[in-house]
Amino acid sequence: MHEHSAHAEHVYTSAQRDSAAASSPVVASWRRCMTMHQLAPEDERAPLRLTDEEFRRAREQSGQLIASATEELDRLFNTVGKAGCCLLLTDKNGIALERRGAAGDDKEFHELGLWTGSVWTEASIGTNGIGTALADERAVAIFRDQHFFCSNTSLSCTTAPIRDHRGRLAAALDISTCREDVNEMTLAILTQTVRDAAMRIELNLFRSAFTGARFLMVPAGANSAAALLAVDRHDLVLGATRAARIALQLDDKRIAAGIPAADALHEAGVSQQEEIIEAEKAALLRALSRTSGNVSQAAVALGISRATLHRKMKKFDLH
Repeated sequence: MHEHSAHAEHVYTSAQRDSAAASSPVVASWRRCMTMHQLAPEDERAPLRLTDEEFRRAREQSGQLIASATEELDRLFNTVGKAGCCLLLTDKNGIALERRGAAGDDKEFHELGLWTGSVWTEASIGTNGIGTALADERAVAIFRDQHFFCSNTSLSCTTAPIRDHRGRLAAALDISTCREDVNEMTLAILTQTVRDAAMRIELNLFRSAFTGARFLMVPAGANSAAALLAVDRHDLVLGATRAARIALQLDDKRIAAGIPAADALHEAGVSQQEEIIEAEKAALLRALSRTSGNVSQAAVALGISRATLHRKMKKFDLH
C-alpha cells in the first residue's frame, strides 16, 4: 500500500510543479486527469465497460477498420505475443474492439481491463497508452509508474494512433505488457513495431476507401512509405494520406476542387501543349507494349492506319 501512496504523492507534486519536467506529455496528461476528469491517482479502478449491445454497435460502426486491421493484428501477435504482450485495437473513442493475447496471460490482463468492450480513454482510466495517444493524437509509450492510477503501475504500454482516409483520427493500436523485465530499450523496440503496424493498417484503410484508384508514393523523406496519393485515370487526386497532405500541403478543399497529381507533386514548368504530347506518347507506348511491339496490331487497337502509327513513332523516336 505504501508504494501506492508514494505513487499518488509523486503524481500530485509533479502535476503542481512548474518546471521543464512538468511540461512533459505524461505530466500534461496527469493534469488533465485531475482537472478535466476529476480523477484521484490513489483510487483503485478498472476501465469503464460497455454493455453487450453498446459493444456490438461500436463494432458495427468500425467494420471497415476491423477488416483492415485483422491480418496486421495476427501478424503483430505472432511477433510479440509469446513475449507476454497483449494487443488492443480501439476506435477513436478508446473502445477496445479487437484483442490478441496468449491464454496464459488472460487472467492478469482481464483483471486490468485489457479486454474487448473496455474503454481506455483518459476520462475512464487516467493516463494510459491508448487514452493519451488519442488525446495527444500521436504515438506514446507509458512506462509503469507513468500511468495515473496506482492500480496500473505494473503495466507498460505503447500506442500509435491510426488515421482514416481523410487524415482524421480513427483508432489506436496498443501493445501492453506486465512483464517485470521490460526496460526502456524493450519498450522502444515495441514502440517502433506498433507504429509500423498502425501505419500499415492506415494504408489498408486508405486503399479500401479508394478501390479502383491508382496509388502514387509521394517523396516525403522518412514518411514516404505512409505518404500516398489516390489518383483516378485522368490523373486527378481523389485522396491523400495524412503524411501526403502534410508533404504537399493538401486539404479536403484542394482535393475536392480537382487537382492534377502532377500539380500536387509540384511538377511545374510543363505547358499544356507538352502535356498533350506526353499523353499521346504514353498512349502509343501502352498500345505497343500490349501487342509486344507488333505495329499492325497496335494501329488496329488505336484505330489509326499503320502508316500513321509509323509516322507518330518516328516523331516520338519510338523505333
